[in-house]
Amino acid sequence: MTTDYDSAALPELLKLYYRHLFPYSQYFRWLNYGGVTKNYFHHREFSFTLKDDIYVRYQSFSNQNELEKEMKKMNPYKIDIGAVYTHKPSQHNTVKSGAFQALEKELVFDIDMTDYDDVRKCCSSADICPKCWTLMTIAIRILDRALEEDFGFEHRLWVYSGRRGVHCWVCDEDARKLSQTARSAVAEYLSVVKGGEETIKKVQLSDPIHPFISESLNVIERYFEEYALIKQDILGSKESWEKILALVPEEIQEQLQSDFPKLRNSTQRWETFRKRLAKQKGGLKKGAYADFEIMLQYCYPRLDVNVSKGVNHLLKSPFSVHPKTGRISVPIDVKAVDQFDPFSVPTISQICLELDKLLPEAEQNEKEADGDLDVKRVVREYKKTSLAQPVKIFEQFLDKMEHSWKGELQRRSDLQDEF
Repeated sequence: MTTDYDSAALPELLKLYYRHLFPYSQYFRWLNYGGVTKNYFHHREFSFTLKDDIYVRYQSFSNQNELEKEMKKMNPYKIDIGAVYTHKPSQHNTVKSGAFQALEKELVFDIDMTDYDDVRKCCSSADICPKCWTLMTIAIRILDRALEEDFGFEHRLWVYSGRRGVHCWVCDEDARKLSQTARSAVAEYLSVVKGGEETIKKVQLSDPIHPFISESLNVIERYFEEYALIKQDILGSKESWEKILALVPEEIQEQLQSDFPKLRNSTQRWETFRKRLAKQKGGLKKGAYADFEIMLQYCYPRLDVNVSKGVNHLLKSPFSVHPKTGRISVPIDVKAVDQFDPFSVPTISQICLELDKLLPEAEQNEKEADGDLDVKRVVREYKKTSLAQPVKIFEQFLDKMEHSWKGELQRRSDLQDEF
């Protein structure tokens, strides 16, 4: 077995992964939400994508044991999580027409690097590199701050998709109960870059600038020079700066057309542009905030709004394996988001190789115990692999959430005592 991922080996690797490494107990602990709401886990939809793109929707399970047995049996290539429904999703065909309805789901966000193809030079389509990954770091910083400070959401789980993007699961009870209209309003509030491929100017700011935009610009400002001017070199060539000049007020376009060829690099050209803009600011009919608009257009998070709006929209599960890269969809520690490296995220090949080295020891223990192997010991094998740190981040998230469940259960108990 090798650490280099080979998709042909995926069926065998998945068997090992689901048998020995998948963190079932933490996963159930998350989606059961402390058992605060009866049947919450029972009524949750899971969707499995199997080999050859066979798609199995409306799976549901009564407990952790049922889920675990099915996953070990089916070895899904991909796991998606859906809504909590009025009835068990596995019985949706037996329910009277119209009665089977999605009730709740986490408020989710999906940010995909392909949506930035018009503003990144290093890569395109599904490819990513350290130069453009900064866009995901900025996205997490901006959205996480807004979700916490502007909306008051406490329980935000950020997850690497396994290839080219990130997902956010907002797990507060208030977030899970949001209607489609309310989800749309949150997504709309967080959407700044608007318009398709044909739209040249995708950001329009009005005066005064909204505090949310100012806070977002504070984040972008910290990364802009290093990311946009040096790594992406957005004013490095005539072709590049023509794109930028299409976004600046007409009153200074001509001057900049003359300035830019004389300057050495993107940083100098950006400084000159800002000076010219500042001089003209009072006399401009529109575009007084052109520098901010460009910064937002090139760096602000690009949300797939439809994913956030729908209560019944499926989203790839944490700890699912990406079949193209073999990488695990691992939770991200937001406090250390600048250090997160998608290229060092463990692949299924890597953790299965690490497991391979552990299994002879486990088998020996089994022999010594006369075949009665301690199941808990096998379950904890992940702790001796590269999956240990991602699971620890997940557990820290769950510990924080558990406090709110316990608080809610205590509150209900107190109310019952009053009666």
